[in-house]
Amino acid sequence: MRVPFNVGDFLRRGVEVYPELPAVVDEPGVPGSFGTITYRQLDARARGLAIALEDLGVGVGERVAIVSPNAARFQTAFFGVSAYGRVLVPINYRLNAEEIGYIVEHSGASVLLVDPECDAALGSVGARHRIVLDGVDDSALWAEAPPGRYPKEWGGGEDDTASINYTSGTTARPKGVQLTHRNCWVNAVTFGWHVGVCEQDVFMHTLPMFHCNGWGMPYAVTAMGCRQVVVRKIDGEEILRRIEQHDVTLLCAAPAVVNAILDAAAVRAARAQYVPGSSVVRVVVAGAPPPSRTIERVETDLGWELIQIYGLTETSPLLTINRAPVAWDDNPPHVKARLQARAGVPAVGVRVRTAPDGEVLARSNHVFHGYWDQPEETAKAMADGWFRTGDEGYVDADGYLVISDRKKDVIITGGENVSSVEVEDCLYQHPAVAEVAVIGVPDDKWGETVKALVVLRAGSEAAEADLIAFSRERLAHFKCPTSVDFVDSLPRTATGKLQKFKLRRPYWETRPRRVN
Repeated sequence: MRVPFNVGDFLRRGVEVYPELPAVVDEPGVPGSFGTITYRQLDARARGLAIALEDLGVGVGERVAIVSPNAARFQTAFFGVSAYGRVLVPINYRLNAEEIGYIVEHSGASVLLVDPECDAALGSVGARHRIVLDGVDDSALWAEAPPGRYPKEWGGGEDDTASINYTSGTTARPKGVQLTHRNCWVNAVTFGWHVGVCEQDVFMHTLPMFHCNGWGMPYAVTAMGCRQVVVRKIDGEEILRRIEQHDVTLLCAAPAVVNAILDAAAVRAARAQYVPGSSVVRVVVAGAPPPSRTIERVETDLGWELIQIYGLTETSPLLTINRAPVAWDDNPPHVKARLQARAGVPAVGVRVRTAPDGEVLARSNHVFHGYWDQPEETAKAMADGWFRTGDEGYVDADGYLVISDRKKDVIITGGENVSSVEVEDCLYQHPAVAEVAVIGVPDDKWGETVKALVVLRAGSEAAEADLIAFSRERLAHFKCPTSVDFVDSLPRTATGKLQKFKLRRPYWETRPRRVN
């Protein structure tokens, strides 16, 4: 027997086994908040969303884009859209209107769901159906399906696209990563198994749901009937407060978020306030390799277990996992932290190797189907039956993958991907800029931060603050340089190619790795 994978399988189990348990605790005090809903209500709202899309004439295969911070309605959309044959397009709400408009147009989305906080800024961005998620304009979308009414049978296959997740690459335009039901299903099950998701867990959605579908956790924890606490905006103290309030046992985060939690915990400790810390709390970290000192502080200052993973949007994302075995417990904390700073060993069903030039290659059932409407880019990424990650690394004697550098010109700051080419293209529009190179440099808070190296035109003048302000008027702020160095020239090859490794070297030479 062969039953096609469908992401709806996760909610189907959740509602069948845990119908009256709390499913999602929504962010309080915001327009359209669901409050606390049970698994029965989550399922009814997901079916109601699918029926509402049918009634709007949105057919199978059509794209539904959503621009929103974390919310119960976002969690509902994972099932109400994809499980019934439509394609979810989660968009980073931190992008600007031009960037979001490009994604909506490129994906061909016929429905655009917009958080009310983003509505005014995205006034120029539209679709056939543009709906504001304010609890009024969108009320028909989230109404529970009437008893006995179900959406039309889809009849699709596991290789159909479940979502298109746009990611910054080495070009100025993002690429749409097509993740199939099979990709998402296998990733969620594998991820949930490796981090030990169970029905006693309380999961906190600190990771943005638009980031590769929340790394698959919205699927994995739903199948196990976990209570899910939604966090809309990141604040270290607020995260600690909710961990304490809801007895949270599991969360996922970029290193910058972990640092915010650690800083808030230090403030509490200085005031002799209680800091929620327990070995039952697991924090899964990815987006950039966390410094070993951060890992050490999580386990010593908080008493939490830190689990590091490595992957990409194109791999749904799990490739490797580093969860400390019991044998490491006898090591001093700083030694154990260094062992945990490695990317990890391959997850079940994943094969990892390195190419002769050091690029990390991967194969698994959750490597993506391809880039939406970009067959040439797909072919380059999938050469010889292996996915080319664009990261440089090696497998050490223990079998652990270590990421040492980034081959693609992508900067990861606070867990967000920034295309250096895109930032350069912006700065080149300034009349005083003759040449520019954008690189990532180490930053204790964000992992990496964006630095611009600029050659000014002869006879022109510009200050650091001028160029930073210029970029902030045109790009999402997290993409903008935080510092600008003015130089006389930029190193290039004989063919004119910029040698960014030479530009990065002075900033990274005291570091064991060229990623932070």
